[in-house]
Amino acid sequence: DINDLVNSLVGERARSPTSQLSTASGTPGISGEASGVGRDRSISSATSIGTQIGSPVPRAATPMSGANAASVAVAAAAAAAAVEFRSTEMTIFDFPPREKIVYNKEVQTAESGDATEGVAVVPEEEIERRVREIRDKDEKRRAARDEEERARRAAEAAKEKETKRLTEEQRAGILESGDFATFVDQKSRIMERALDEEFDFMVDYTLAAGANAGAGVGGDGSSGERLELAHAFHDDKVTRNRSVMDVTWSSRFPELVAAAYNRNPMAPNEADGVVAVWSLHLRDRPEFVFSAPSDVLRVSFSDFNANIVVGSAYSGQILVWDTRARSQPVLKTPLTGGGHTHPVYSLKIVGSTNAHQLISASTDGLVCAWQLDMLAQPQEVIELAHPAHLRTDEVSVTCMDFADNETAAFVVGTAEGVAYQVNRYDRAGSKAGLNGFDAYRAHAAPINALNFHPPNAPEFADLFLTASSDWSMRLWRARPAAKPASAASADIRPLHVFDAFDDYVYDARWSPAHPAVFASADGTGRLGLWNLNRDLELPVHSAATGRALNRLSWDRSARRIAAGGVDGSVYVYDVGGLSAPRPDDHSRFANVLRSLAA
Repeated sequence: DINDLVNSLVGERARSPTSQLSTASGTPGISGEASGVGRDRSISSATSIGTQIGSPVPRAATPMSGANAASVAVAAAAAAAAVEFRSTEMTIFDFPPREKIVYNKEVQTAESGDATEGVAVVPEEEIERRVREIRDKDEKRRAARDEEERARRAAEAAKEKETKRLTEEQRAGILESGDFATFVDQKSRIMERALDEEFDFMVDYTLAAGANAGAGVGGDGSSGERLELAHAFHDDKVTRNRSVMDVTWSSRFPELVAAAYNRNPMAPNEADGVVAVWSLHLRDRPEFVFSAPSDVLRVSFSDFNANIVVGSAYSGQILVWDTRARSQPVLKTPLTGGGHTHPVYSLKIVGSTNAHQLISASTDGLVCAWQLDMLAQPQEVIELAHPAHLRTDEVSVTCMDFADNETAAFVVGTAEGVAYQVNRYDRAGSKAGLNGFDAYRAHAAPINALNFHPPNAPEFADLFLTASSDWSMRLWRARPAAKPASAASADIRPLHVFDAFDDYVYDARWSPAHPAVFASADGTGRLGLWNLNRDLELPVHSAATGRALNRLSWDRSARRIAAGGVDGSVYVYDVGGLSAPRPDDHSRFANVLRSLAA
């Protein structure tokens, strides 16, 4: 067959040149591979040649002459010889295929018949029994937990109730701490006030008013006239071997009374001066105790700030204490500068809520005006001098007071026994300072106290009392401050002289309620209550303490009067109805004054 012959010839020749080429190129490693490639390419060439001449190879071959076959073989050999092989390098990476996740929303369940095959069916009774067992176990566990919790809480409560015993060091540290002392002091005061409250718990409100009169309901002594001792304040820790130099009531808290004390000569390590604030509901000890570097001569509550207490010292200092602070002064004047350097026996707060000043006068004749929040320097300074004095022109001021609604002029009492009018500012016909021409001259010894009539009766506002060491008191009518001063020296005579005393008269104070009532205190320890509408020579009521009384002070209601003694005690007397005015007391007192002036 001609086709088989051509194929056999072409195959051999193609294989032969390829093998030679591989051997000649010196690449034996790829000879087999090249031979295979050559074979394939020869076959392809033969096929393509056969295709080009128009008769495909697999089909029935067209008769071909020997020359044509030879030419075809030569062309195939030439094509095989033109093939070039090159060496290349390849890196093969094998990436795993991305996993595809397919979700099927269908419910995949097995057939009922298939699922139940080989599975035992549990009866309902067994299921119920198992459920009951599980419930019982849960309840037992819950009960056990509750029991443990109750036992734990009971153990904690018992542990808390156990008394914790402190060591001696711990106990001493607590007792010596300032916080513990402050706590005990405050709480014990509250308990003492509550226990001291007087109230008749047996009162029967269904009875008539007169049935309970004997029980003393209210305890205010509003009925009847009497002068009884209600309280006596004394504390050996504070007031032992000290004398009361001044007493004053609080205008904001009617149950508080302050007392100023001098030094204790038997205790040099204690504070020289002390101010104790006593309460009517706390009898055994003071509410507050303030200390001072020198003897405290005068003390006063501020009418415009309930927490402020002002005092003057023997050293000449002005001291300010605050009930919200400690015992030391929060403000005080310096010992050097333009202030006082001598004892200050006169102290007065004048003005209104928005504009008030503290006026002080010392024994060297210096009068100063202060702002309570700035005590470094006085705002005003007036030097009182009298050129007619023999040895010195200084005026030793021992007491001072202002008339009602008067802040520009006042009257001072001196150690020579004469009272003078002082102007703070220049006026028509008079200059600022001491008016030496108008003198209230009657006493033969130092004036210890001077007190103007209270504002309960404006027609008597120019009246004032003086108490002296010459065993007498005087009633005066002040010269109008706006009137021009006299061109020559003129002595103003008193309206009346009270000389029913057996010792020094240390103080005299008008009643804030009754126009004709005032109280006096003398060196014999007698507290006298005077009513000029009844008697001009003797007090209508009196009480004796046995020790000299230095100072007096009425409370705002005029139902109590406090007296300070040289024994360091503060006596509070219940005045009752003695100071309650009647409708005709004003007119009667006016008639008495007219008879005295005649």
